[in-house]
Amino acid sequence: MTRVAVFGAAGRMGAAVCAAVGAADDLDLVAAVDPATAGRHLGDVAAAAGARLAGRASLVEVAAHPEDLAGAGVEVAVDFTVAGAARENLAWCAAHDVHAVSGTTGLEEADRAELARLFSGRAHCVLAPNFSIGAVLMMRCAEQCAPYFDGVELIELHHDRKRDAPSGTALETARRIEAARAARSAAALSADPTEKLTLEHTRGGVTAGGVRVHSVRLPGLVAHQEVLFGSPGETLTIRHDSTDRASFMPGVLLAVRRVGSLPGLTTGLEALLGL
Repeated sequence: MTRVAVFGAAGRMGAAVCAAVGAADDLDLVAAVDPATAGRHLGDVAAAAGARLAGRASLVEVAAHPEDLAGAGVEVAVDFTVAGAARENLAWCAAHDVHAVSGTTGLEEADRAELARLFSGRAHCVLAPNFSIGAVLMMRCAEQCAPYFDGVELIELHHDRKRDAPSGTALETARRIEAARAARSAAALSADPTEKLTLEHTRGGVTAGGVRVHSVRLPGLVAHQEVLFGSPGETLTIRHDSTDRASFMPGVLLAVRRVGSLPGLTTGLEALLGL
């Protein structure tokens, strides 16, 4: 059985990962890290975040720092924290030959370059902006459609506890749209006709390639995204909704099981899904 640790175990995503790993017959949840709940039993921590964890894993004592995992025999660590913590956690994994799976958003291109350098040895890393298989397919569909429309805008909607905007999924979708248009030498996206903003920022943010992105944060949401394409006389909307964090768990578990066979840094789930 693969010995797994979870960073950010007290968060909603981290607790869901703990429950999913704990329920898997081929995985052994042996450690967890979360400074806010250090010293408590993982079962109690998971329950407070809305997840159910039973058996031996529920008795794991939550650690305060990655260094506290020495001797736990961790083979794969899953990170769902914030960018600052993830940088430290992933560097620790690379230095200790522990494979890493991370869904933390807010990491930038320089971070990815550093992770590629860090994970060039025996430890490997899967970094994905979204572990929902449906979201991955949504991005692939958008990529395929991108060269054939004159305009595109993204609307991403998340729960009110999400700290960064726009989401990593939205930024990755925009990047893929721009790359797909460039690969087919598509004309520049249609110019924004807005001449006056009665309320500042209502047209959202715009990427270097001209893709507009709008972020919504509301209680009751989980993770949702619409990609709206338009050309004269027609529109095409691609929408994906994650209504429960359970939607991310098959992708997370797939990455945990496969990361050891994927040398270096793997970005996104496409390589694991054969896309």
